[in-house]
Amino acid sequence: MDAGTTTTARPGPAVEARATLALAGPIVLTNLSQMALVLTESMLLGRLGTEALAAGVLGSSLFFALLAPGFGLALAAAPLQAQCRGASRLPGGAGRGWVRDMRKGTRAALWASALAILATWPVMWNAAPVLRALGQDPTLALLAQDYARGAMFAMPSFCAFVVLRGFLAAMERPAAAMWVSLAAVALNLPVAWALIFPAGFGVQGAGLAVAIVDAAMLAALLLVIHRDRVFRRFRLLGRVWLPRLAPLKEVALVGLPIAGSMLLEIGVFSAAAFAMGWFGAVAAAAHAIAIQTASATFMVPLGVGQAVTARVGLATGAGDLPGARRAGWVGIGLGAAFMATMAVLLIVAAPGIAGLFLDPTLPRAVEATALAATLLVVAGLFQLGDGIQVVAAGALRGRKDTRVPMLLAALGYWGIGLPSGLALAHLAGWGPVGVWLGLFIGTGIVALLMLGRWRRMAAA
Repeated sequence: MDAGTTTTARPGPAVEARATLALAGPIVLTNLSQMALVLTESMLLGRLGTEALAAGVLGSSLFFALLAPGFGLALAAAPLQAQCRGASRLPGGAGRGWVRDMRKGTRAALWASALAILATWPVMWNAAPVLRALGQDPTLALLAQDYARGAMFAMPSFCAFVVLRGFLAAMERPAAAMWVSLAAVALNLPVAWALIFPAGFGVQGAGLAVAIVDAAMLAALLLVIHRDRVFRRFRLLGRVWLPRLAPLKEVALVGLPIAGSMLLEIGVFSAAAFAMGWFGAVAAAAHAIAIQTASATFMVPLGVGQAVTARVGLATGAGDLPGARRAGWVGIGLGAAFMATMAVLLIVAAPGIAGLFLDPTLPRAVEATALAATLLVVAGLFQLGDGIQVVAAGALRGRKDTRVPMLLAALGYWGIGLPSGLALAHLAGWGPVGVWLGLFIGTGIVALLMLGRWRRMAAA
């Protein structure tokens, strides 16, 4: 599709569903491939034992928590890019400067995410004392620091990849990012295996593999954009070393609340991982199995939400508010339908899924697998709410509505969910299961709040 090509929006939920799925499919596969990297490494670390697996999840929990500011600012590019592209459809050439605006927004998002990442690196490098201060076992904290010191170098590449993926989504050509991500899965297995086992890096090898594979993904996507005649026209990296204040401010206004929302969401799951660490290596390993399985299913509505951001942004930029409303509601319905199916699957197949991660001959592996199966049942309970909240948040981002959703996430996750989980775990004596029930409560509250917010925005 040429940069100036426009399409005529056609009304009707069936048409919108097809358009959303066409855009979401490659994005979902991209997200699943990213999750496959984590799952692959977890299964490899599980061959080393429960301590290595538990340390890996602690390190990755810290990684994703500290990635949130840069990730959120990188995601801010998507609604800006989509609305720029939507402006190309305005009548009478009203949006004639959209190519220039697309370039400025993309560069600004690259700068903003890079600055946010640099601020987190000292914490990543000194992860062990941070984790010990959070009550983690000193041995697990040191192993988790090994992971963090390798994985920290993946942050810039990952965020830049997200910015460029948003550009491709706005151009309605997301397939390139999908193919690059799928190739990365094939690359990750031998790289991670070689670093963890023959090279003898162990847990640190898993972190280094993330950095190597993410750098390769970014390089491949940059090559694709450079070689494409249409994409080359945008000169996305031309004079990228000269940041401009006005686009940076716009990215910050949209992106900082997104970063805040992500930090709140990722942070509450990271806090749950730390809380599980208080119950020992078995609980931490069981949590690793359950959270990574739940995260894998979450990648689908996350991709739908990212596609909905683009669809709502395109319609909003073109002045088509009924189209934006339709895109949001259809996307929410698609996300809810998928996650309802996953809820049934996780509840029914929990023991079999849990058994895939740990070698049963290793010490305490049977105990960890049994606890993981119980946690997977709880994970099944909050699938529907998780799907609704992430797609609704994506629809709101398409309208550049990010500040209020951040406050809603703070209330649901930290005001209600986490305190409930800690109370059930310690005061009610439910232990690790109580922590996960708190996640179920918090996710459900956020879903209801996000749904209400989108209903008000869609009616405006």
